[in-house]
Amino acid sequence: MIERTIATTTHGRFVVAPASRSPAPLLVGFHGYAEPAEAMLERLRSIPAAERWLRVSIQGLNRFYQRRTGEVIAGWMTRQDRELAIADNLAYVAAVLDAVSREWPTTAPTIFSGFSQGVAMAFRAAAAAGANGVIAAGGDVPPEISRDRLAAVESALLCRGTRDEWYTAKTFAADRQRLSDSGVTVTTLEFDGGHEWSGDVIAAASRFLEGHIA
Repeated sequence: MIERTIATTTHGRFVVAPASRSPAPLLVGFHGYAEPAEAMLERLRSIPAAERWLRVSIQGLNRFYQRRTGEVIAGWMTRQDRELAIADNLAYVAAVLDAVSREWPTTAPTIFSGFSQGVAMAFRAAAAAGANGVIAAGGDVPPEISRDRLAAVESALLCRGTRDEWYTAKTFAADRQRLSDSGVTVTTLEFDGGHEWSGDVIAAASRFLEGHIA
């Protein structure tokens, strides 16, 4: 068997919650595995301070059905052709941000946010764009991002539930150290909970956003 890969064109989708004022800073979200874009948009909308931000939730290109309900859900990538998928996803995110900027007036800063599997995409996109910050809950910093590229991210909020078996305390500590070593200003939150976007995460995210706008 001979295997090859080929580039092709596909369509993705994103959902937007307009800000209470215009132009607005940009808050971009990335959902977890087996979720639609709407799930992450609701997380962003749950942050009190985010009302002043243009909130955009981007859906992963890998769509499939939730077996029990038939709902269309998505993931970001698998291990197959991982490097190509990362490049495709970064080009996709850049295209979404370009489309958003043409339809809605935006201003600095730009913050990326991710939950679970979406955390990796949030950091990849933030490093590529030189973002002002990342809000991360329940997921780790992807290994392929170099120290120099991580340094393009100004600040990060790392959140972990103490009972989260997916995002372990060891990985959480390593991510904190890795970001600090790259010159990123890191704020951490460990809350009493599991793999979730909890009330503590919402409160910390609100403080984080408030710290980035006047």
